[in-house]
Amino acid sequence: MISIQNISKNFGDVSALRDINLEIKDGELFGLIGPDGAGKSTLMRLMTTLYVPNQGQITMNSRHTVKDYKAIRNHVGYMPGKFSLYQDLSVEENLAFYASVFGSTIEDNYDLVKDVYEQIAPFKKRLAGRLSGGMKQKLALSCALIHRPEILILDEPTTGVDAVSRKEFWEMLKKVQKTGITIVVSTPYMDEASLCDRVALMQKGEVLKVDTPEAIMKSFPKKLFAVKSENQYALLNDLKSNEHVYSVFTFGQYMHVTLVDENGNMEDLSASLQENGHEEVEVKQTDAGIEDMFMYLMNLENE
Repeated sequence: MISIQNISKNFGDVSALRDINLEIKDGELFGLIGPDGAGKSTLMRLMTTLYVPNQGQITMNSRHTVKDYKAIRNHVGYMPGKFSLYQDLSVEENLAFYASVFGSTIEDNYDLVKDVYEQIAPFKKRLAGRLSGGMKQKLALSCALIHRPEILILDEPTTGVDAVSRKEFWEMLKKVQKTGITIVVSTPYMDEASLCDRVALMQKGEVLKVDTPEAIMKSFPKKLFAVKSENQYALLNDLKSNEHVYSVFTFGQYMHVTLVDENGNMEDLSASLQENGHEEVEVKQTDAGIEDMFMYLMNLENE
C-alpha cells in the first residue's frame, strides 16, 4: 500500500503541493488527474524518492521514501513524463542495460514484459532515438518493468502520442495490473480517468476529490444541460452573461450548462435563448462526466 500523509512541497516561494493525503491500495490502478501545474509530477517525484518533502511523509509498502530510499528504488518502476532512455542505444541494448542495473536479465522477467516488448521486437536493433512516439512509450514501459517492481509509477505516459497508441497503452496497463503490480498513473486526459479503479482530481497543488470514476460522476450535484445553436460563439457569450446560468463550458459541439435555480428546466432555457435571437436551438439534459465534475469543483474553489 502507498500512504501519503500531509505532504507539502515548496520550490522557493512557490507551493507545488499543499497538505496532500492519499491511500493507494495494493494492486490498484490509481489515477492522478489534472491539468499541467496541478502537482502530479511533483507528487510522483516525491513517491520515487527524487524529491524530499517539506512536510509530511510517504511510505511505499511500509518503506519510508526518505529513510528507505535505496530499498524503494529497487522495488519501484518509474516512467517519467519526458522520454529518458539512452537514445544512442538500440531497443534491446536499453532493455538489457536497465535489467543489469537491477541485477537482473531480460530472460529473468521476460514473462512480465512479453506482451509489450513483442510489439517493438521487430525494431530491437533500431536506436531508441529513432523510434516513433508510440514505440518509445512501449520501450520505456518495458524498461520500467524489467526488474519486476512492486509498484509502477507512470507520469503522463500517453501525452503526445496518437489515439491508437493511447488505447494500446491502457490495454497493456490492464494486463500488467493483473500480475499484482500496483500502478499509479498521471494524465491530463479526463477520458483516461474512467479507465482507473480510483482517481484523485488535482488542481493547484491540492486534491479536490478522491473516488471511483463512477462515484465521481454520480456525485455531480446539479442538473446538467447540453446546449447548442447555429452560432456557438454567440451562444457561449450569451450563456455566460445570463444571470440564471451558474456555469457554462464548451464540450465539443455542445455547451455544458448548469443553472442557478435547480427548478429551471430545458423549456425555459430554450425559450430564453430563442428570445435572444438564437436559431436551431437544441437543449437536452445529459449525464455528467468526470470533466464536468472537475470543472464544477474548480468553480467552487474560485468562489
